[in-house]
Amino acid sequence: MKKTGLIWLWLSLITILVDLGTKYSIVQHFELYESLNILPIFDLTYTRNYGAAFSFLADHSGWQKYLFLGLAIVISCALIVMLFKNKRELKLQNSAYALIIGGAIGNAIDRAYNGYVIDFLHFYWDIYHYPVFNIADVSIVVGAGLLILESILEHRKSKKSD
Repeated sequence: MKKTGLIWLWLSLITILVDLGTKYSIVQHFELYESLNILPIFDLTYTRNYGAAFSFLADHSGWQKYLFLGLAIVISCALIVMLFKNKRELKLQNSAYALIIGGAIGNAIDRAYNGYVIDFLHFYWDIYHYPVFNIADVSIVVGAGLLILESILEHRKSKKSD
């Protein structure tokens, strides 16, 4: 039996559980827009995002919820197929796919259940504020970064073999 990259879905499951657990904790302990300063550049701040990244399309009538749910499902299914086609040993690529799947599903569950995504990680410097985000968002960004790193490493590897 072929050993596929599907074994890496454990990372997706952990990502989903940590994401939903942290969101649940924030909702239980914070009022909407309540903020707790942790570091001079970081607060925990409970917000709701009705759009996508950086509240993209948040001010529309609600159709965007279904668009983003559909995208999360399609992207997650495509990445699961890619995991199935990959060899188990492709650790960097498989972990990247698994993190993206976990983040997409974490936010999709939130969006399907609440109609919005719960965000709470707020970084800033002086008057400059980065949009508030969550663990699922971190997972997606780290997964994308790992894919970029894997691509760079593969490019270097192919140059050496030429």
